[in-house]
This record gives sequence, structure tokens and C-alpha cells, in this order.
Amino acid sequence: MLAAFDREHPSQTLSEIAQRTGLALSTTHRVLAELAAWGALERAEDGSWHVGLRLWEIASGCPRTQILRDAALPFMQDLYEATHENVQLAVREGTELVFVERIAGHRSVELLTMVGTRFPIASTGMGRVLLAHAPQEIQEDVLGAPMRAWTPHTVTEPKALRAQLDRIRRERVFVSDRQLSEGTVAVAAAVRIGLTGPVSAALGIVIAARGASRARGLREPLLRAAHGISDELGRRTRTTA
Repeated sequence: MLAAFDREHPSQTLSEIAQRTGLALSTTHRVLAELAAWGALERAEDGSWHVGLRLWEIASGCPRTQILRDAALPFMQDLYEATHENVQLAVREGTELVFVERIAGHRSVELLTMVGTRFPIASTGMGRVLLAHAPQEIQEDVLGAPMRAWTPHTVTEPKALRAQLDRIRRERVFVSDRQLSEGTVAVAAAVRIGLTGPVSAALGIVIAARGASRARGLREPLLRAAHGISDELGRRTRTTA
């Protein structure tokens, strides 16, 4: 039932939840009451249901993202102060990426992504960085499946994407030119557990496409931030081991 709620369906009526879950109305009503009593769901004044605060409290304690976010935030804040652009952090889960942190100002370009959203891993610049460092079987699953062309600039041809992934591994920084949105350009780099450890996340800066000429100048500050986060993650891992 909890899976019935997502970004496209943040608030639903009893009937809508029953329809999406395939449960009887009586069963849906009973389970909703149990989840609401625990705090996982809340009921609005108009009778609709939405995710409750208790789920946010639980999710915020996820070890995989809590340590990462704690280590990354100071460097993300420094990167934002240096650029005043959207700064994002994402992790891979299977063949998807999940955005786990974001810093943005009121002048930053508007994005399709936000904290907690999932996208197919090949659809964003940060996702392609994660894909470039993913296990071979994950790469083959993605390359062997149809890919959505989000814009006319999206690279979807497997041979071209495979070459792009090779280039990402060599150059360390990837500039995603209007791959997800015609209005944005992303610059992304890998975050490791330690300076030479496995890739844990991707760090990215997203700017307006009209300012794409700035992308090259963002390479060094982005790499410094990714290097700092990687070093801090390695230190924390050694401390807790």
C-alpha cells in the first residue's frame, strides 16, 4: 500500500488507493487505519491520504545515505558558494539512480529532479557516471534495454553510450549536454569510498543550458569537492571498521 504513493500520486482518496493496490475497499480502509495509527500515513481535512512524518523519520536514518550525506554536505555547501548553482548528490540502486541530497538557490535553474526522486540510470549525467562505474552486468542490462530519449540530444544508441562510458572512466568528469532537459547542462563526477576505493555516489552541478560555456570552468571545483567527499568517506569507513 505504501508503494501506491509516489511523486505522481502524493495524495489519494480511499477509492484511488484501493484501485491502485487491487485491494477491497474494506481491506484498504482497515490497513489505512493501521498505518495512520502508527504514523506512516496521514489523513487530510478533505479525506485524502498522504505519506506521514514517521516514514521520513525512518528514511532519514538509512545508514547508506546518512553517512554519505553527513560527509558530503560541507563540501556541497562550499561548492554551492563557489558556483551558486544546483549541487546534487545521487546513488545507484540497481539500474536506477536516486537523488539523496540537493542544495539550490533562488536563482538556480529549475530542475526535473529533486531529493527522493528516481530516474533510469542512463537518463542523467550523474546516472551515466554511476553507470560507468557499475558492475558489468548492470551496464549490459542497461545497454541491452530500450532507452528513452528525453530530448533530441539524448544519447540512446548502445555503441555511442558504451563509448561515452569509456570516456567518463578516462576523463573523470562528464558534461551532460541537455540529455534530460533541453534547458539544463550537468557536470558530474564520481564519489568514492576513499580516494581509490569503489564508487559510492555521483556529485553534480546543474546549470542553465544558455550558460553551457561555463561547464568547463566547473570541472576543477567539482573534482575538488568529489575528492574531499571521497577522502572523508574513506576516513569515516576506517574509523567505524
